[in-house]
Amino acid sequence: MVSYDRLWETMKKKNTSQYRLIKYYGVSAGQIGRLKKNMYVSTHTIDMLCNILQCSVEDVMEIRLDDPQKSERKK
Repeated sequence: MVSYDRLWETMKKKNTSQYRLIKYYGVSAGQIGRLKKNMYVSTHTIDMLCNILQCSVEDVMEIRLDDPQKSERKK
């Protein structure tokens, strides 16, 4: 699963708000909504966020491996 929790931490460190991303950098409200829900966003969006925040991909997102035990229980 992809998590964007690091994005919110990085934004806080860089003193950048969601409003600023939308108003001044052209990030759409829909993209922000998908990021909040850890849903799919394009690599273009990830690249744009990294450039805006002057950070690396690891500062924006992380891959969390699914727990194999949970997967077994679902079967």
